[in-house]
Amino acid sequence: MEESTNEPPQKTFTCRSCGLSSPFTYYGQKPPNTRAIVLLEECFVTRDPFNPDREKFLVLGSNCSLCSVPVCVGSDCSLFYTKRFCVQCVNKHLEQFPSQIQAELAKKRQGSKTAVS
Repeated sequence: MEESTNEPPQKTFTCRSCGLSSPFTYYGQKPPNTRAIVLLEECFVTRDPFNPDREKFLVLGSNCSLCSVPVCVGSDCSLFYTKRFCVQCVNKHLEQFPSQIQAELAKKRQGSKTAVS
């Protein structure tokens, strides 16, 4: 006899940039079991496995607001500036971001070039 469970099938978030893959429990701006928390963007969220408190959660990522691909919140994969942008779209539209963001990204690129050298 097959065991039946009432749990919905698990959905998986996968970052198109780095390949990070993790089950997620919610997609949206208001994670369940949280009080008065509204996220600034629709996010893939999972319960924090390191904390028994049901109100604690981790944001895995979101969809790029330009190309709609799922990307994690890692700084090598995406940037949040009023909306989430994948690194590819940031590089493609860099001139449309404020000069402070452009300078910060240039500094980061310089740091990664010297680390590789």
